[in-house]
Amino acid sequence: MTTAANPDNWRSEETAQLFEAILSLPTQDEAAAFFRDLCTRRELEEMSRRWQVVLMLAEGTPYRRIASTTGASTATVTRINQWLRHGRGGYVAALERLGLGTNELSEESR
Repeated sequence: MTTAANPDNWRSEETAQLFEAILSLPTQDEAAAFFRDLCTRRELEEMSRRWQVVLMLAEGTPYRRIASTTGASTATVTRINQWLRHGRGGYVAALERLGLGTNELSEESR
């Protein structure tokens, strides 16, 4: 279980193996098949919703509009924004790789 004293203790050999498997998938179709086998439909929908929140936050969309558009609660939007701005940089790295990152987010998150 993750504790405040060690926020990285969720990482394990098993999570490393999962990330290796994800990184081995060269196409969107293969990734889609893998995630559909791995996750329930509800889990996929929730991860997709969270990613849409990230995209909208990066565009500067107001929280309430994000919540009404995505169906995420304003509390979820707030949490995602906190990780986007002060997390480990995962969201920012993905945004940048897709050509969607902003300098403001990049500098704040690192």
